[in-house]
Amino acid sequence: MRDLAVAYADDLAAFIEASPSSYHAAAEVARRLEAAGFVRLLEHEDWSAQAARIASAPGAVVIRDGAVIAWRTPETVDPVAPFRIIGAHTDSPGFKLKPNPSNARHGWLQAGVEVYGGPLLNSWLDRELELAGRIVTRGGAEHLVRTGPLLRIPQLAIHLDRDANQALTLDRQRHVQPVWGTGSEGDLLERFARSAGVLRDDVVGFDLLTADTAHPARFGAEGELFAAGRLDNLVSVHAGVRALLEEHSGLDHISVLAAFDHEELGSESRSGASGPFLDDVLTRVVLLRGGGSEERARALAGSWCLSADTGHAVHPNYAEKHDPDNQPRAGGGPLLKLNANQRYASDAHGTALWARVCEAAGVKYQEFVSNNAVPCGSTIGPLTATRLGIRTVDVGAPLLSMHSARELCHVDDAAALGSALAAFAAGA
Repeated sequence: MRDLAVAYADDLAAFIEASPSSYHAAAEVARRLEAAGFVRLLEHEDWSAQAARIASAPGAVVIRDGAVIAWRTPETVDPVAPFRIIGAHTDSPGFKLKPNPSNARHGWLQAGVEVYGGPLLNSWLDRELELAGRIVTRGGAEHLVRTGPLLRIPQLAIHLDRDANQALTLDRQRHVQPVWGTGSEGDLLERFARSAGVLRDDVVGFDLLTADTAHPARFGAEGELFAAGRLDNLVSVHAGVRALLEEHSGLDHISVLAAFDHEELGSESRSGASGPFLDDVLTRVVLLRGGGSEERARALAGSWCLSADTGHAVHPNYAEKHDPDNQPRAGGGPLLKLNANQRYASDAHGTALWARVCEAAGVKYQEFVSNNAVPCGSTIGPLTATRLGIRTVDVGAPLLSMHSARELCHVDDAAALGSALAAFAAGA
């Protein structure tokens, strides 16, 4: 089993390295699916005119900015066929490049950045970072770009801040602006324009974010630990892609992967879980099968969504931060995430579904619930359930160092999550 988990981790590492931004992650999902014969669709096109092409392919995939939705074409054409949706997100906390980002101070070239989401700021210090994302030219053409190692947020030496080990305080404006060279002049956007093969003056828009450039790595006593940037939540996106790629026959449902952007900001965007993207795609899929509003309502009523995000494994140095009676351990299996205040969407029926799925996959699972004294985060799960009325259950792989520039999981948990999502997509 460990050999299978190691091979799974190696593929996860390749997926993460290809996905330094949400835009790259969406493109990598589409690339893998298209390589398996999935049809790439554009939202402005008439999908009904391509119905035969879609029906003859294993499935279809569509990208909206940094989000991607794909589905596997079942043998049945019943317009009331329910959906089995794996929900995830493509973005991670970090820093986003500001307008007019190139500046020089005291002989250093610096990049103006804005904090994106809720990163552990200190984890981003003294790392070689890259900028990755998209640039848009004056005519509206979009180009995916990445720099490779370019930036670093240097920490102040201990000699100049003797209290740093007792109380490190980082000002979000003054202390997290990275350096990327020396001198008095430099233009970051010129680098992106050159790499995209366009003129600097044609670059009028950009969405560029930082990513850690250290390679994903396995380590530990038996090579069982796995560290990488953006595990939250590429570990779930990757598992969803693999689940969708598995071939199944005789299904009476439509398997879907919905990987949204902007979850770390609250999901309120055209490509976020609170936006219309999933609703738009599911409605059009029902229409492709000859259904209307009545068939759509019936299809959604019979559907399930697994909101697959990451959760917290018990931290050995801060065990008091966790619930004393529910303490998920690394290597103990993926999580069922529960919260009385609906910060997670799981309920009794969702618990029963997850138990069946994990039993079918041959994997163990663990319950996660927050310590009452520690505020609970949330996911796309409650948002999807609220927006579409689809029964939803929150699950995910346990991590340490969540929202760090480099997070940590157990290879067995990542592989077990992949097996469980595949069983869910197969109808378990």
